[in-house]
Amino acid sequence: MPVVRPPIDRLGAEPGRRRLLTALLGAPLLASGGLAGCSDRAATSAPDGPVELSVFWWGGAKRAELTEKVLRLYSARNPRVTFRVTWQGADGYYDRLATQAAGGNVPDLIQLDDAVLTEYTQREIILDLTDPVADHRLDLRGLPEGLIRYGTVEGRTMAVAAGQTHASLVFNRDLLRDLRVPEPRSGMTWAEYISWAEQVTEASDGQVAGTVDPSGDYRALWLWLRSQGGELYRGKQLGFGVEQLIAWFEIWQQARRGRATPGAALAEPADSGEPARQLVVTGLTAASFAWSHQLPELQRLTKAELGVVGLPGPPGVQWPRASMYWAAFRGTRHPDAVIDVINFLTTNGEAGTILGHERGLNASLAVRRYAEGSITDPAQQRAAALGTVLTDQLGPLRRLRRRATPGCVPCWSTRRRASASDGPAPGRWPRVSWPRRTPPWRSDRPVSEVDRPGGCASGAAPGRR
Repeated sequence: MPVVRPPIDRLGAEPGRRRLLTALLGAPLLASGGLAGCSDRAATSAPDGPVELSVFWWGGAKRAELTEKVLRLYSARNPRVTFRVTWQGADGYYDRLATQAAGGNVPDLIQLDDAVLTEYTQREIILDLTDPVADHRLDLRGLPEGLIRYGTVEGRTMAVAAGQTHASLVFNRDLLRDLRVPEPRSGMTWAEYISWAEQVTEASDGQVAGTVDPSGDYRALWLWLRSQGGELYRGKQLGFGVEQLIAWFEIWQQARRGRATPGAALAEPADSGEPARQLVVTGLTAASFAWSHQLPELQRLTKAELGVVGLPGPPGVQWPRASMYWAAFRGTRHPDAVIDVINFLTTNGEAGTILGHERGLNASLAVRRYAEGSITDPAQQRAAALGTVLTDQLGPLRRLRRRATPGCVPCWSTRRRASASDGPAPGRWPRVSWPRRTPPWRSDRPVSEVDRPGGCASGAAPGRR
């Protein structure tokens, strides 16, 4: 199988979504009429014969190894279909994809995240999968309803979740043993967590801070808002008021005073999103926030044993969310073949066993059960166990009684990168660390104007994350 291997740099860093949206919206081909050379109807399959599909994703070397192995398995069962594979570190991924879109040569099968799903749909870059889902050529009946809904835009199925993940806290087990500080636990209150972090800093004589500063991390803010009965947004509008935002920032202003977090000079490098720069990996903090499926990658970067628990707050505020998606290029010459490959990646037990937890818990519940016990990597096992525990606590009846599964952050939140993000993380809000008596975010202006994190490109309505 021909494999294109571009240079791998900044493995696992979040793709530059803001640059992507700017490039896409400014590209001549992406006018409101859609891609040049595309009709108003989805493409139809080419005549029978050899089929070569191009596939493009971001990730590290391990993800590439496992994905290529699964594609070889598909080719073994479908000898007519071969693959031309390209993968790279996530930094620059969307820049490259934007260049491909401008040239009309987007790969047949691509990995996407929430930040671009609506834009790619509105610009007619990706194939509408609604009909193959309806007739079960693309069989999503085994996926949780929330994961299916994550891949829909305006009622149409545009992508399929490649895995399920949760916002989590990754911590250094070896360090905590040496300091004789207990491990953090899922369900801690935010006040308990900050107190725990201050205890770590004190026990280490200030050599290691207890936690990263998540004041600019939308995941932490979102879950904190939900624990207060709020939301990050409602529909296309912000779902919180200025007083809630002030309360959130002041929590972390106080945590900094208590030395629970490192200084800004140490914290800023971690904002790049690169796993190698996460402070729990570099040893500057005892804990960092990450998506649960990232634990194996973070573990490969340090000799210390890492553990993982849910973020502070009631576990019930979490929900099954897509880690990333598979989507088909609207202009592919082989839509039926691409749809069948997505179906294979999603529903085949052997494929799920090979992929393990690299992209999170398998989206299909049946495949999760089939592959149970086959994961041998300890870090993958810990991440999968956390996902199982949180999923059990969020059983569908209880989750629906609380509130509907949230959608994704509107695209206005793409200004800065999210800490340790791998894919669908819309960005970091500016960390608030001014040492002033009256914080600068106290304002009579609408909350939408107070440090609003970025904005949609001109003419783009807020949509999915």
